[in-house]
Amino acid sequence: MLELPLTFLQRPAASTVPKPWLLVLMHGVGSNEHDLFALTPQIPDQFHVLCLRAPRRMAPGSFAWFDFSVEPGGARTINEQQEAASRTLVGQAIEDASRQLGIPPERVVVGGFSQGGIMALSMLLTRPELMTAALVWHGRLLPEVLPLAASNDALHGRRLWVSHGSHDNVISPTHGQAIAHHLAKTPVTVSYHEFPSAHEIRPSELAQTVAWLTGLTTHAGMTQ
Repeated sequence: MLELPLTFLQRPAASTVPKPWLLVLMHGVGSNEHDLFALTPQIPDQFHVLCLRAPRRMAPGSFAWFDFSVEPGGARTINEQQEAASRTLVGQAIEDASRQLGIPPERVVVGGFSQGGIMALSMLLTRPELMTAALVWHGRLLPEVLPLAASNDALHGRRLWVSHGSHDNVISPTHGQAIAHHLAKTPVTVSYHEFPSAHEIRPSELAQTVAWLTGLTTHAGMTQ
């Protein structure tokens, strides 16, 4: 029985997989753990999929990782205390799941959509020792987290998937481009893709993300 500091849904890896991977997913603002869990039929069965619920309750069935406000000019201000508290809880959940499932960090991937993608990127930058890769769907880089980022040495060997909708009017694709631009200055291997979509994960985007995930497991198998 998995015990974590956050509410979650899980789909175990296939029992025939000798060395399972762990994929930890986080939803966007106003959603819950059921949202990305709906994608699990498309996720390869070598992954134990874990979908976390954000700790801040907005309304019944509606949760967030942190509050934010949008200024008249479009700039966003976040509640830094809430973000830090959520990041701590997510880090603990990843550590606990990794230990209880017996899946080492070199087979752990952390991802999310929108605010969940923001959290996944922040986890990669601040706690890279917990994972081998991260995936960010329609997210952005928090400037508030940059002073906390790990050294380039700690980021060595990590991989990152970033995808965005070219018509995303919730989080502009310029934010996805900014992630790729910033990470280009680090040892992280970045795969950046834009899709002709809005603030959503369409089948083509999911299919290419899954191909990237499969590539991670193949690459690891070749280097062992």
